[in-house]
Amino acid sequence: MGRPFPYKLIATDLDGTLLRTDGSVSQRTRDALAAATAAGAAHIVVTGRAVPWTRHILDDLGYDGLAVCGQGAQVYHAGEHRLLTSVTLDRQLAGLALSKIEAEIGPLALAASRDGIDGDVLVGPGYQVQEGPLPVRSFEDLTELWSAPLNKVYIQHPGYDDDALARITRQVVGSLVDVVMAGAGVVELLPLGLSKATGLSLAARRLGCKAADTIAFGDMPNDIPMFGWAQHGVAMANAHDELKAVAHEITASNDDDGIAVVLEELLARN
Repeated sequence: MGRPFPYKLIATDLDGTLLRTDGSVSQRTRDALAAATAAGAAHIVVTGRAVPWTRHILDDLGYDGLAVCGQGAQVYHAGEHRLLTSVTLDRQLAGLALSKIEAEIGPLALAASRDGIDGDVLVGPGYQVQEGPLPVRSFEDLTELWSAPLNKVYIQHPGYDDDALARITRQVVGSLVDVVMAGAGVVELLPLGLSKATGLSLAARRLGCKAADTIAFGDMPNDIPMFGWAQHGVAMANAHDELKAVAHEITASNDDDGIAVVLEELLARN
């Protein structure tokens, strides 16, 4: 009889990691995850997407476990379609942070994710939303942005790329909010101290797992805290250089079944 699967928890980011460029999950990756869970591991999705932008993916996967959404702000029970925990951004503090950023570099294009299982994603003038079937609602009046609890605020600037915008924002307001880059065109302001690692640790505790039991897969700088928490961090070949620099291992790209490559190798050792 072979050795048991070496990890009790498999944490996977979604975009650029579990999802291929076309938004699908390959059959090979589905099979590898199924084999790993049959061998005793639990699979948990850990994504920057808030619950409303995540539910359809989890439903398509037939995923009924816990998911960490909104950069760690939300722990969601997919099987019960229920939000277990949620952390919101202090709106007064966020408004102060935005004013300081704009005083430094000029006007920003804004969007925001409202709290809750059906929370709207609000998109302001000039904000460029990634293509895809993601529901958004436009706003013109800035007061609407602050009219209900938020998980995060998204910022864009016409004169700075994502890396530069995140770096400058961190320098200007890093003592007020956390700043993460989660994907192309996605720089986010979060509650100070919030990260994928904090959300994952909460969810792992509910599953009876620890950091030492966890292998994590990701592709962007917002996955760095998760890699710092997990026993083993695996960056995709398409990952941002900042994440590759702290990864324990680099696998194939999301389009080349990078998660499956690692899991199949681990399963073969049993």
